[in-house]
Parts: sequence; C-alpha cells; structure tokens
Amino acid sequence: VRRVFLTKMKSLRERLREQGLLETFLEQHPYNLAAKYFPGIAVEPLQNYMDDEYFGTISIGTPAQEFTVVFDTGSSNLWVPSVFCSSPACRNHNRFNPADSSTFLSTNDTLFIAYGTGSMTGVLGYDTVNIAGIDVRNQIFGLAETEPGDFFYYTPFDGILGLAFPSIASSGATPVFDNMMMERLVDQDLFSVYLSRDSQAGSFVLFGAIDPYYTTKGISWIPLSAKTYWQITMDSVSISGAPAACSSGCQAIVDTGTSLLAMPVRAFRILMSALGASSNGEITCEAARKLPDLVFHIHGQAFPVPARAYVIRSGGFCSLGFQGMDAPTEEGELWILGDVFIREYYVIFDRANNKVGLSRLP
Repeated sequence: VRRVFLTKMKSLRERLREQGLLETFLEQHPYNLAAKYFPGIAVEPLQNYMDDEYFGTISIGTPAQEFTVVFDTGSSNLWVPSVFCSSPACRNHNRFNPADSSTFLSTNDTLFIAYGTGSMTGVLGYDTVNIAGIDVRNQIFGLAETEPGDFFYYTPFDGILGLAFPSIASSGATPVFDNMMMERLVDQDLFSVYLSRDSQAGSFVLFGAIDPYYTTKGISWIPLSAKTYWQITMDSVSISGAPAACSSGCQAIVDTGTSLLAMPVRAFRILMSALGASSNGEITCEAARKLPDLVFHIHGQAFPVPARAYVIRSGGFCSLGFQGMDAPTEEGELWILGDVFIREYYVIFDRANNKVGLSRLP
C-alpha cells in the first residue's frame, strides 16, 4: 500500500493569463476536448491540461531519474521527455537519459500519440519505474523524441502516467498499474484518489488500498459500462430538483486528467442559461454565491456538486467550471467528470470488480 502525494500548482491557464498570453494562445490553438475519448484511438489533447493543478513525482531508471507527471485516469500510456528530444517543450523539462540507467532495455518499437494540435512521437523502452517506493521492474514507457510546440513548453509537468485500461494503450504498451497487479505489488487491485479543494497539500493517489478516513460517509459502488476509460452510465443531471440535462441517460467518464466538467454543447448551453451565466461561462461573483447544487444521478443515487466546487474564481473574476464538447458514443452522449467533480468525492478505481466507488467528502 503506497501513497503518492500530489502537489497543487498553478495551472497552465493561470500561467498564460499572468503573462498576458492566454487569449492569443486560445486563438492559435483551437481544440476539441472530445478528441481524447474517440473510441479506439489513443488521443491525449495537451490543452486538456490547461486547468490541471495536481501533479506527482515518480522516478525511472537505476539510479533514479525524477519526473513530475499527471496521474491520468483518462489515458493508459506512461511517457516522459527524453534526451533524444530537442523540441523547446523538452528542453525546459526533465529528460530521461537511457545511457545513465543500468537497467534500461531499448526496443525498436515506436510510440505515436495524437494531440489536438500536433503529435508526440518517440520510442518505447523498458526500465524500473518507482512510484512511492514501489519498484515496477521492466515497465514499458515512452521516451519522447518530438513534442508539440509552445503550449507544452509552459506546462508544469514533465510527462503523463495513464491509469486507464490496456485496451486504449497506444502501441499495446502495458499500463503501469496492470504491471503492479500482475507482479502482486499491491494488496488490492484498486487505487484511490483524493484531490484537495483549496489547500496546496494533502492530495494523493493511493495504490492498493482504500483510506478509511475518507469513507466515513459510506461508499457508493457504480459498475463500469466499458473497460476502456473509467466509464459509467449516468441517469440524469438536475438543478433544484428539476431535470436539466442527460434526461434520457448518458455516459460519463471519471477522469483525473480533465480539470473541468465537460458535457455536450447542447447541455452546456442549457446549464449556462439555467444558472445565469454568459455563453462562455462567465458570471458575476455576487451571482455565483447564490447558485444551486448541480446534482448528478448515477446508478439510482444522487451525487451533488455545490456551487463552491464548480465556480472558478481567478483574479476577481468568476466563471463556471464547465466546458462544451461533442463526443457521441454508441450508448449516447458523453460527459467527463473531471476534477471539479472529483474534489467533492473520494474516488476508488476498482480493477478487481470493474467498478468506481464514490464517497462524499465532508
């Protein structure tokens, strides 16, 4: 049982805003958040991390080389920049040097992951990956050789550690947690996530256990509807007791790699209107204080998200932490329950039983 503590840092959006670059960046880099979830394609739009704030540290190789990564339940590959990469985005991040590791094994296999505005390419190799004291030997991972341009240059993390299912891993690479399970490095085939709301400390990913301190209100177990992402069936979304969206049911992905609540464009417009926000989600901070809970009805139970969770306050301005997208699935429309939702619940990702557990936080 090992806990990786996560650091809460300024998001890419905040960094760009402080430097006066945000509007230009958004104009130059339009993207479709939904691209990440197209079935059968390993897609990881990096702008999706514009609002991410939670990062943890791992090491790779012998002796250890440290990297800051996003623990992403919405993808399945582990990759970090390498010394073979000369992209500007690599040069100001930690880069893995295989020549410095006595346990590295090279391959001739390549890795390609498509992004919203470019691509990441690299090679696959094997080495020991250490996560909170757990040595995962012979773990396959990507060594980036090229990375898309300027937006990754500003991100506060080096790489990505995917925690979704093997079925969506690019190049068929075995995910880190699958190796943990196969090598019996964890007591239980599950991991759990706590994301702090306001403080800079306290967030963590716990491998192999459920921390009882965070489950005093009980655990609601929800079966997965697909073994790809951590995907579940949602019954509806309501405001003040009245159905507001997803009225005929829809699919939802619980994704630590998405900061906001993402939803179909039509639902986004309905919620903006119902909550009195502008078409791009802006609202006066005074009005934001009076907003009602947004209630997600899942597997016959209600999971409220209060206004203090979905209102984003930055520099005296307020906006709603929602984003419109279109990613229809065979089962209907798709929602992404990102960090805005996860901060309200201790989330258990149970691979043994293919379920997600939610426990309301105080």
